[in-house]
Amino acid sequence: MACQTDQTASVSKLHFEGPTMGTQFHITISSSASAEVDVALLKKEVDQLLQNINQQMSTYIKDSELSRFNQNQSNDWFEVTPEVVKVVSAGINISQESEGAFDMTVGPLVNLWHFGPDPGKKTIPETSRIEAARKSVGYQHIALRRDQPALKKLIPDVYLDLSAIAKGYAVDAVGVLLESQGIENYLVEIGGEMRARGHNQKRLAWRVGIEKPVSETRVVQKIVSLADLSMATSGNYRNFFEVEGTTYSHTIDPRTGRPVKHSLASVSVVGETCMNCDAQATCLMVLGPEAGYNWAKDRNIAAYFIVKTENGFTERFSPRWQELLGEVNKP
Repeated sequence: MACQTDQTASVSKLHFEGPTMGTQFHITISSSASAEVDVALLKKEVDQLLQNINQQMSTYIKDSELSRFNQNQSNDWFEVTPEVVKVVSAGINISQESEGAFDMTVGPLVNLWHFGPDPGKKTIPETSRIEAARKSVGYQHIALRRDQPALKKLIPDVYLDLSAIAKGYAVDAVGVLLESQGIENYLVEIGGEMRARGHNQKRLAWRVGIEKPVSETRVVQKIVSLADLSMATSGNYRNFFEVEGTTYSHTIDPRTGRPVKHSLASVSVVGETCMNCDAQATCLMVLGPEAGYNWAKDRNIAAYFIVKTENGFTERFSPRWQELLGEVNKP
């Protein structure tokens, strides 16, 4: 989870926020032009945009496009908005690149492990139920059509869950809305996913915090300067349960059907679009500290890993992260 750090204003700044996607959005605009912005009207437009995205992509809204697609048992084309096709297409690309470590059809397993819309009692599913759920998991079971936008199920029980990519898409969409109104200097944040453009009120890169991966409190592990970049963070330290002394993370490996067991506590990804950063951070969280580092390195992805050890936490930066943000791995 990333958090916005406080800034002392030296030029004009405005800030507004509101609820969305089960969390909060925060928007900060910085420049002399901010005094000319109609905040009430802009907030109304942002609220409407985010409501539209929720109505398209939420699994918590029963009549959303995504929920209706999931309820549909037909293998006919199911018409959706171009925005849904765009997000699903981006997710499938990352699924292919990661050989299924990232998979938007993992929903049945997420729900089975009590991390979905209906959490229920935290218990360990029987192996037979895990294997049964795995039969309906696989990004290969989804087809998409860009011309006359639509999705198709190749098996009836496949279930799409965009929670690992939709917040990032929403951050980008809000940023595009701001830019369409001539706003060049802003920071958009939804549930820790961020998009920064231009400069802050000190005419410097936006400074944001990455949380230390501990569940009992909220403290900043690292301050990052973002200039015309987006950032997303994924972690295992808040959403989990324990049974007989064993911790079960909400990060489910689609390839095994079970929570990951490695020592990676948190990973942050920086890049151009928050949508891709969001999905890549989830993918790296599944892959773990070694395979994830190599995957990021091979694809020139800027990633920052926080790994849990017996003596606390260690940090590791991919080469692209070091290049963009000036970090150096310690020996």
